[in-house]
Amino acid sequence: MSRRETARARKAVRKREASATGQGPGWTRFYRAALARIPLPLRGLRSRLVVAFVLVTMAGALSTGAVTFREARTGVLQQSQDAVIRQFRASVNTVAVYTPATPDQSQLQTAVNQVFRANQAQGGRVLATYGSLRAYTPSADFDRLTPELRRSVATRRAAVFQRVNVDGHPWLVVGMPVTYGSGYGTESRLSGLVMYLVVPQETEQAYVDAMVSAIEHATLVALGLAVVLALAAASGVLRPVRALRGATRRMAEGHLDVRLTVNGSDELADLSQSFNHTAAELERSVAELRRLEAQARRFVADVSHELRTPLAAMSAVTDVLDANAPRLDRESGEALRLISEGTSRLSVLVNDLMEISRFDAGAAELNVDEIDLADFVQHTLAARGWQGLVETHLPAPGVLRARVDPRRLDVVLANLVGNALRHGAPPVRLAMSVREERADVRWAVIEVTDNGPGIAEEAMPHIFERFYKASSSRTRSESSGLGLAITAENVHLHGGHISAANQPWGGTSFTVELPLHRDSAADDAEAEDAEAEDGGAR
Repeated sequence: MSRRETARARKAVRKREASATGQGPGWTRFYRAALARIPLPLRGLRSRLVVAFVLVTMAGALSTGAVTFREARTGVLQQSQDAVIRQFRASVNTVAVYTPATPDQSQLQTAVNQVFRANQAQGGRVLATYGSLRAYTPSADFDRLTPELRRSVATRRAAVFQRVNVDGHPWLVVGMPVTYGSGYGTESRLSGLVMYLVVPQETEQAYVDAMVSAIEHATLVALGLAVVLALAAASGVLRPVRALRGATRRMAEGHLDVRLTVNGSDELADLSQSFNHTAAELERSVAELRRLEAQARRFVADVSHELRTPLAAMSAVTDVLDANAPRLDRESGEALRLISEGTSRLSVLVNDLMEISRFDAGAAELNVDEIDLADFVQHTLAARGWQGLVETHLPAPGVLRARVDPRRLDVVLANLVGNALRHGAPPVRLAMSVREERADVRWAVIEVTDNGPGIAEEAMPHIFERFYKASSSRTRSESSGLGLAITAENVHLHGGHISAANQPWGGTSFTVELPLHRDSAADDAEAEDAEAEDGGAR
């Protein structure tokens, strides 16, 4: 299986897993969108700890309160219900002994009154039915007897109860059929007489409401304690986290000697200890790298310096031999040409290394002078014989003046134009203009373009690196790879910028931007001229 097929297979597996777990692209977008709606301060670790503590406490308090309320409510109502039914059953059994099997209306009302007197302490109301006869105590209402209760009492031989709520007031309704025994060992039979007791449950409801209020207060207290505990826990957790964040920022600023104080033996202490070990190892590695880098720079500087003396002698000898080259035979002349070219390239390389070492050591300085940039560009091209090879688009003489280091600007122009001539294709163009960023910020823009094959995109980020050659897109070069690096250093030394890009129609474009500083003497002269004109106008 090829790499592409393996990557496709892995991608398909990830899609199936995301679909199975509900974490596909849609879910991810929804989660990110929901998270983005949360204010930034509420996304912190402190807020999440407080929310987690509050949710856990709320869940625990509500579940405990619900269980406690259910058990207490059941106990209160069950106790009240059992007492009512027991008293009602005893009173009905007592009255049933003296009630005829087929009572008339007056006998039915007498039975109701007797049961009412027995249950009067509970504030109940008594109702009785026998066939089509009805009897009840004052304020009794048959509307509180639901059809379900009546049907249940008509088919059972035991007490039946039901809780109803009428106009916001709770009531306990108990129905009890009167039965008569037929003899020992036989099942009792229904007499048709049914007694009902309706008892108010206001006291019990007050107990239940008091329990609900107590549970609510307890929940609020628990939530308050949860917030306090969450803040205390968050402070304990965030203290080492904040210390770690501060230490990380200091390390990012270059303070590699920063260390954390390790307290305790928990996971955060292990994290702090790991950070200290990492910081110590990083400090050791960076110190070693700096030592090796300093040693390498010193080696390059020393070697370059030591090579200058013999190279000067070799260059002098090759100059003398070049003068006598016409009198030499062909083979000796070819050997002398190779020696002369090698000496020249070696001299350029040593000079470039010396220049790089000065940049690394921070010893490079600017010797600025105010010059006319357009005139300076013409002199640079003429000194190297490039006037007929480069198309120039320059402002008129005296229009664009700047304070620059002429030697370093000459190096910048020579490297850019030389690269375009060697690696590109004609026409090579050099244009100069002014870019005004603000009223007090102006830049001189120098652009060198060629019509060659361009630079490969993968090589573009590295072209200003030392010893780098974009050989994949340019012709073979015998240079050292330091020219563009030195060019960039010189531009940055002036406070400018340099960039490179491939042109849509082919070729490469190098752009240099140098800051233009208005001369104070020129400003004074302009001010004086303005005042003179203003006075003359007045």
